[in-house]
Amino acid sequence: MKVPIVQILALMNPDTSPLGLANLGPLAQLRAGRLPERLLRLLAGLWLYGVSNALLMQSALGGSPWVVFHQGAARQLPLSLGMVMVLVAVAVLLLWIPLRQMPGLGTVANTLLLGPFTDLNLRILDAPESLPLRCACLVGGVAVCALATALYVGAQLGPGPRDGLMTGLARRTGGSIQRVRTGIEMAVLAMGVALGGTAGVGTLVFALCVGPVTQFFMRYLVLRLAEPANG
Repeated sequence: MKVPIVQILALMNPDTSPLGLANLGPLAQLRAGRLPERLLRLLAGLWLYGVSNALLMQSALGGSPWVVFHQGAARQLPLSLGMVMVLVAVAVLLLWIPLRQMPGLGTVANTLLLGPFTDLNLRILDAPESLPLRCACLVGGVAVCALATALYVGAQLGPGPRDGLMTGLARRTGGSIQRVRTGIEMAVLAMGVALGGTAGVGTLVFALCVGPVTQFFMRYLVLRLAEPANG
């Protein structure tokens, strides 16, 4: 069986993913060059992530697998949905340790800005009433989520907790972003449903489609760092 050369290189160099994502420390990320452009991509990506969240919520066709998991966990624990989301984020960050996934400015920005950006876009975007428009919101939400992930993760300033799990697993295993992201989404969806979370057709569409579309955009939007430094 032939193994793609990108997977061989990824296994030889565990600090770089097949798509060229370097796993630099926080200071090295800031020193890696093209910082103004990378900061702009980070902010644009997080804003679009907020647009994606708003589109998916306004479609009312089912939340993302992570939303289903949060809902299910909240039903089993004497905690609010918001507290469950915080605890899940912390747990996911702990999974970064064996993956040796490095945080960065993007990790902090994701944590602080994604919620406000989602709220702002929910105020801007009206909820559609007709089913065709709701389906359009769903499809648009998946596509924009993939674009947003490629933009802000591709800026190489550190991913958010859940996207870091994706990039860390892809880097350590040599697997594609598409397969790793789809695997994570399906596993989270299964756990969420088992815990009593509510899924819909939109949930399944998101779980199956966001990985391949993210892989497509990341091929073009990951900024290659010419002289990566250790930090």
